[in-house]
Amino acid sequence: MAIFDDLEAEQDRLDGIMSDLTAAQWAAPSGAAGWTVCDVVLHLAQSEEAVLASTAGARWDARPASWGGVAGSGPAQTTLDQVMDQLVHAERNDPELVFQRWRDARRGALRALRAADPAQPLFWVEAPLKPATLATTRLAEHWAHGLDITGPLGIAFPDTERLRHVAWLAHRSLSYAFALAGEQAREVRCELTAPDSADTWRYGPAGADSVITGPAGAFCRVAAQRLAPGESGLRAVGPYGPAALGVVRTYAA
Repeated sequence: MAIFDDLEAEQDRLDGIMSDLTAAQWAAPSGAAGWTVCDVVLHLAQSEEAVLASTAGARWDARPASWGGVAGSGPAQTTLDQVMDQLVHAERNDPELVFQRWRDARRGALRALRAADPAQPLFWVEAPLKPATLATTRLAEHWAHGLDITGPLGIAFPDTERLRHVAWLAHRSLSYAFALAGEQAREVRCELTAPDSADTWRYGPAGADSVITGPAGAFCRVAAQRLAPGESGLRAVGPYGPAALGVVRTYAA
């Protein structure tokens, strides 16, 4: 399946970049607030280990309310981001060990996703996801954290056709994003210019009154919370287009 191949390609790209990092670069601040580059890779390793656990049938619940006692966390209202931060702080290690941990985890998780029953949802953060959709979330997270790693270090990280999956995920998750913002789900169409500028990616009903247009890379960055909507160059029109651009996301809160 294409999504598994593209997830592997995205991870391979990161693997090549991380293989060339110096000790100073591993310890440098990343684009993720409060985390070094090494911390970002540790988080990715922990997340891939969670994927592997899910494919093995683990019925863990990653919602913050159930993690009140993990890694010294606080009360049940602890956010998922706070839980992830606590897990990273609890398991910090030398870069070479973290890098190998991520390599082992990502390879094991990908093998397990490829072998999983494509019709059987797997437990995940907010709701069970089928293997292909879970792989899509993993590609989106590796791409977003790739920006966190490469941006501050000045390393080239060009947009690729693989962003098609990230854009699809962001549009598919709009109902969740609206609900998270306490709003009713709305019909919104996206017409996004592909990285090669030769193709247009379209998501949503053709007759929708609300439309978001512009570069796919900018849309994906907004959805990954790496770019403010007002600085994206995206155009949102119709009764719900601006609201959709304000809440769009590729990950659970």
